[in-house]
Amino acid sequence: MTDELPPFPPDTDSVASWAERAPHRVALVERRTGRSWTYRAFDQLVAGMAASLRSKGVGKGDGVATLLGNRPEHVGLLFAAGRVGAALIPLNWRLSAKELGPILDDARPVCLVTDSDHGDLAHRALGGRAIPRLDLDGGAFDGGALDAPAQGLEPAAGGPFEPEQPAVVLYTSGSTGRPKGAVLPRRQLFANAVATARAWGLTSADVAPITTPLFHTGGWNVFATPVWHVGGTVVLLDGFEPDDFLTALEEERCTVALAVPTQLHMLLQSPRWSGPTEGFRYLVSGGAPCPLAIARAVRDAGWAFREGYGLTECGPNCFTQTSEESAAEPGWVGRPIDFLEMELRREDGRLIEGPGQGELILRGPQLFAGYLNDPERTTEAFTEDGWLRTGDIAERGASGRYRICGRIKEMFISGGENVYPGEVEAALLEHPAVREVAVVAVEDEKWGEVGRAWVVLEEGRTLEAGDLRRFARERLAAYKVPKSVRYVDALPRLGSGKIDRAALGERQQGIRPRS
Repeated sequence: MTDELPPFPPDTDSVASWAERAPHRVALVERRTGRSWTYRAFDQLVAGMAASLRSKGVGKGDGVATLLGNRPEHVGLLFAAGRVGAALIPLNWRLSAKELGPILDDARPVCLVTDSDHGDLAHRALGGRAIPRLDLDGGAFDGGALDAPAQGLEPAAGGPFEPEQPAVVLYTSGSTGRPKGAVLPRRQLFANAVATARAWGLTSADVAPITTPLFHTGGWNVFATPVWHVGGTVVLLDGFEPDDFLTALEEERCTVALAVPTQLHMLLQSPRWSGPTEGFRYLVSGGAPCPLAIARAVRDAGWAFREGYGLTECGPNCFTQTSEESAAEPGWVGRPIDFLEMELRREDGRLIEGPGQGELILRGPQLFAGYLNDPERTTEAFTEDGWLRTGDIAERGASGRYRICGRIKEMFISGGENVYPGEVEAALLEHPAVREVAVVAVEDEKWGEVGRAWVVLEEGRTLEAGDLRRFARERLAAYKVPKSVRYVDALPRLGSGKIDRAALGERQQGIRPRS
């Protein structure tokens, strides 16, 4: 960990900065249409959108909500909102109107920006709420047209940098209770961008495809904002399709990319799957632990590959390692990234010195500012001495590298031994017939609790439960092996795409629902 973050610049608007320093360098490519924008052209788009926001009364401290896909105007709104002192609130378009309503009530945006693809959902989500709806495809931002600079509007210049000014509010899904709006200040985005660029070796020559929806921190902050920070190029894809993704890597000459494990699995099944294209440097997996079999298959095809870890509330890029280190110790996520402090704590709050296993806690400029309008849950997220509680159990090895073991809330105790479902799931996923798996606790008269595995098999494959349990026993202690197996066509998921373990718990009496 580097001990000190560089001084905050007077303005962290990377689009405006590079528009002056390298105006003809390409900032953004829209893969769907093939259009691209230099930093100067994109700066003009942002200036027009900022002027339009200001003309509509949007100002410092306001929130601009969006229901949009991965399109250039969505990116433009992030920088435009920053220039008028507002925060972007990108809403999850995978949610229902009923789910979006309470989020709108909590966020209290001054407007909702949408387009023809999401207009009906926006209409139903708004209901009778007095929130103006601005349609990108209906001329709401004529001053920020894609193909021309602002007409007749005074561009809104970026104001002085205020580290704690909210830049983005991202709502995180939970299996119980209402979603939480994580407030990401400009300080967090800046610190993550600087740390990522330094630790991951990003330069202005890098080209990164973005497929993750922009209502996730991964869409904005794994590669997009760090790449713009160094003056590189972002290729915007409106969704993930494996053949299109691989084609984009080649045709756009991408150098780095993010793919979550589910996407990696889809890539391995693609007829276009082969070795990396010329100039490609490394592939990062995040969002969930990557099954060892998938990581092995990616590396066997010749791809430089590394695993990462992060969360909306911190980073999201919390670790760094080389592709060689990742290959040498599969399943480990590396060492703390620049500026970020890490510790492991026992249940009683005591720090763990040296190698060991405990709750991962974090401190540094990459931390979020808290949950919007929710001081109680903000307080719960931090220790009394100011460390962020991740809720994840991690292991620190003798070398100082870390491995993520699982969620505290998912842990159960079987015969007095702690069992972390993430560890069990990783072992089961090594079986070639298993596509997805989730392990939850079942009450047991003898052991108190035992695991039950809910399994989705690869298409066309069959697997006896006893055979899967024997496979697991070769890799796990006996108390960790699920006592029962249930096969399903699909696992229930939250709006964020994560497995809904509480829903699994409710499928059968005796399984504990867990948040």
